[in-house]
Amino acid sequence: MRSASCMSTTACAPGSPDVARIDTHTRVVGWLKVALPLMALAILSTLFLVADRIDPEDALPYAEVDVEDLASEPRMTAPSYSGMTSDGGALTLTASEARPASEGTAAEAQGLRLELATPDGGRTDLLAATAVMDTTARQVVLSGGVTVTTDTGYRLETAEVAAKLDRSSLESRGEVRATGPAGQITAGGMTLSQDNQTPGDYLLIFNKGVRLVYLPSGETP
Repeated sequence: MRSASCMSTTACAPGSPDVARIDTHTRVVGWLKVALPLMALAILSTLFLVADRIDPEDALPYAEVDVEDLASEPRMTAPSYSGMTSDGGALTLTASEARPASEGTAAEAQGLRLELATPDGGRTDLLAATAVMDTTARQVVLSGGVTVTTDTGYRLETAEVAAKLDRSSLESRGEVRATGPAGQITAGGMTLSQDNQTPGDYLLIFNKGVRLVYLPSGETP
């Protein structure tokens, strides 16, 4: 290696200041090549010694899943079901959780939402705390307090509703309390199904002793 000052016509004589600087630079580079890797190893070793050790048991409290419970009671989280009825309606079911029922042909669900879209453009939404889907009977029974909302402005509350899976049909299994364009309605039962006399039309019918409290537009009870 030559220094910049030795690139002239004058040669660098041994023992000159330029040669001394070259020797010193070479020794420093050689020393750093050995010292720097050793310093890096020392730093890494210190980090491993000082760092907190991981206790595998510290992670156990975060695992809140009961493995034995899952094995004995298999379940599905956020399941969904979609299908078409024989009359052309669209049925969609979603739940927060579902598991097989004891009978073997049914499934129990928690936090169920049912959406029924009929071919005439109507839409009905149902919310229920619990439900049982019976594939043999081709129906799902919503219970635990059911709220029914229609796009025509009706809101119904009842204890239990049976919804068919193979056709557009809803039927309450108990007293119904509703509010709608006509006012407040109390009835022993309710059905929503296709009109037999006019196929393609769907009717919401209150039956089994109907009491209507008419409320003119804008008034509240």
